[in-house]
Amino acid sequence: MSHKFKFFRAGGFEQVRIDTAADLLALKELDQKLWVALSCPVKGIEFDPLTLALIDTDNDGHIRAAELLAAIDWAAARLADAGVLAQQLDGVPLAAIKDDELGAPLRAAARGLSSDDRALISVYAAGAAEAGYAARALAAWEAAGSAAQTLGEATEAAASAVAGVKDKLDDFFVRCRLTAFDARAGEAMNASLDALKSLGAAPLSAEHADIAALPLAMVGAGAALPLTAGVNPAWVARIAGFHDAAVVPLLGARQMLTEADWRDMQDKLAGFVAWQAAKPAGLPPEAEAVRDLERLARYVRDLLPLANNFVAFRDFYARQGKASFQIGTLYLDGRSAELCVAVNDVARHAALAGLSRLCLVYCDCVRLGPNGSEKLTIAAAFTAGDADQLMVGRNGVFYDRQGRDWNATISKLVEHPISLRQAFWSPYKRLLRLVGEQLQKIAAGKATAVDARLAEATLAAGRKIDTPVATAKPAAQQAFDVGKFAGIFAAIGLAIGAIGTAAAAMVTGMLGLKWWQMPLVIIGLMLMVSGPAMLLAWFKLRSRNLGPILDANGWAVNARARINIPFGTSLTQLAQFPEGAERALTDPYAEKERPWQMYLAIAVIIFVVAAWWTR
Repeated sequence: MSHKFKFFRAGGFEQVRIDTAADLLALKELDQKLWVALSCPVKGIEFDPLTLALIDTDNDGHIRAAELLAAIDWAAARLADAGVLAQQLDGVPLAAIKDDELGAPLRAAARGLSSDDRALISVYAAGAAEAGYAARALAAWEAAGSAAQTLGEATEAAASAVAGVKDKLDDFFVRCRLTAFDARAGEAMNASLDALKSLGAAPLSAEHADIAALPLAMVGAGAALPLTAGVNPAWVARIAGFHDAAVVPLLGARQMLTEADWRDMQDKLAGFVAWQAAKPAGLPPEAEAVRDLERLARYVRDLLPLANNFVAFRDFYARQGKASFQIGTLYLDGRSAELCVAVNDVARHAALAGLSRLCLVYCDCVRLGPNGSEKLTIAAAFTAGDADQLMVGRNGVFYDRQGRDWNATISKLVEHPISLRQAFWSPYKRLLRLVGEQLQKIAAGKATAVDARLAEATLAAGRKIDTPVATAKPAAQQAFDVGKFAGIFAAIGLAIGAIGTAAAAMVTGMLGLKWWQMPLVIIGLMLMVSGPAMLLAWFKLRSRNLGPILDANGWAVNARARINIPFGTSLTQLAQFPEGAERALTDPYAEKERPWQMYLAIAVIIFVVAAWWTR
C-alpha cells in the first residue's frame, strides 16, 4: 500500500481518518473490511439528493462502495489540483480544472461563466448555466426513458440483440409465409443444391459470407425458428446471444420461436426503440460540458463529507457536527435526543433496531407546511436519564436539520437500560410501585366494601319502614366463634413477634459493629439489592451498537459501531440551569412538614441509644 492511512478511536472502535485529498484518492487501496459502511440509501439521510443521484449510477436507490470510488476517480481525472477536494469549497476553482481531453470542455464551459482563472464556479452557478442549454430537452428525454425501458437496465441489451438479427428473422418468416402460400415455393425458399455444392469446393469457416447468406434455418409452411439445433452455422452465436438477452427476459426460456412470438417481442420493445429514435438531435457539446461542470463542482464540495459519513462515521463520533443519518433533535421529558433517524415502517424497523440495545422512542411527527399537513416518523435513542416518564402518548417537539419544528407523539417504545443510575434505583422503584399498587388495591377494596355495607344498610332501613312491625322477624345473628378469633390473634401475634425478633437481631447486629463498619454494611445491603440489575445493565450498555438502527433503514454497516457509556451519554442532553443563574429556594406552595416524620426519627434515635446503653 503506497498511502499511509491514519486511524482514530472514538466511542469504542477505530475508524480511518479521511482528512486530505490524498486520503480520499487512496480509498481504493483501503481494505473494504475496514470501511464502516459499504452501502447507504439515497433517501432518509441529510445529504444533497442531486449529488447522491449523480453517484448512484445504477439508479437503485443506494450508494455502494464501488460507486463512491468511481465518483472519486471521475473527479480526480478532471482536476489539475486534486487538493481542492479537501478544501471544503462550494464549487470548483476554474484554475483547478485540467486542460486536457477530459478537462478542456469543462474548462471552456467554466470560462463561459467567468474569464478569471481565480474564479470559483459554484454548484449553483454551474446548475443555473446548465438550465440555459438544450440539456432541458435531454433531461426530459431521459426522464421519459424510465417508462419505455420494459426490462429496466436490460432493455438496451435486449433491443440491441433484436436489432442484430431482425433482418434475418424477418427474411426467415417471410420465406415461411411464401411456402404456406404456394407449396411449390418450398424448395426455392431453401438453399439450392447447387449453392451447397459450390460451398463444398472451397475452405469453409462459420463466418463465411456465402454461408451467412443462406436462410437462417430450414424453411417450411408455418415453421418456427429453432434457437439451438438446426440454426445456420454463421448465425449460431448471434442467435444464442439473442436468446439470452431478448427471448428469455421477454418471453422466457424456449427452444423454438414462432412468428407470433417474434411480433410480440418487437411490440414489447417498440416503446424503447421509439424513445431512442426521439433523442434530441444536435445537442451542443457545451451543454454536455456544463452538465459535467456541475457534476465536478458537486463532487469537489461533497465527496469528502460523504466519505466521512460512509467509509467512516467521523461526523457522528467526533461530535463536531451531525452525521448524514441524524435528521434532527427530539425534545421530550426534559431532555434532547440527538440520535434521531427517519423510519418508514415502525414494526419492521423496531424488529431489527431492538438489537442495538438502545432505548428507542418512536414518534409520529406532524407539521403544517405550505402544501398542507406533513408527516414524518422518527426513532430517537435516549441514552441519559431514565425511562420512568417515557410512555406511549406523550408529546414532544422535533426539530429537523432545517430548523423546522414538528409535533411529536410517542407511538412505540423499545425498552433497554439507559444508565447505571437508573439500574441502581430500579429495584427500589419497583418495590415502591408494588407497595403503592397493593395499598391502592386494599384501599379500593375497603372503599367498595364500605359502599356495599352502606347500600345494604340503606335498603334494610327502607324495608323496615315498609314492613309492619307485627310481622317483622328478627334477623338471625351469627354466633361468635371464640376459637376462630383466638387463632387469628395468635397468628397476628406470631407474625409481629417474628418481625420484631428479626428487627431486634438486625439492630443488635448493627450495634455490635464499629462505627466505621456500619456504612460498609449498609452499602453492602444496597449492592445486594441493586447489584444484579446494575450488572445486567452494565453488560447491555457496553454492548450498545449503532449498526442495527442503520441496517433497519437500508444501510450496510460493515463494522461494530459501538456506543460506549461515555459516548452514549453525550448523545442525550439533560436539562441544566444556565451558568450563573440565580435560584430562589423558597417555595410558597411547598408541602407542609408532617410532625410524625420527626417523631419517628426521634423514636429511632432513642431506641438505638437505649440499646447501645443497655448492651
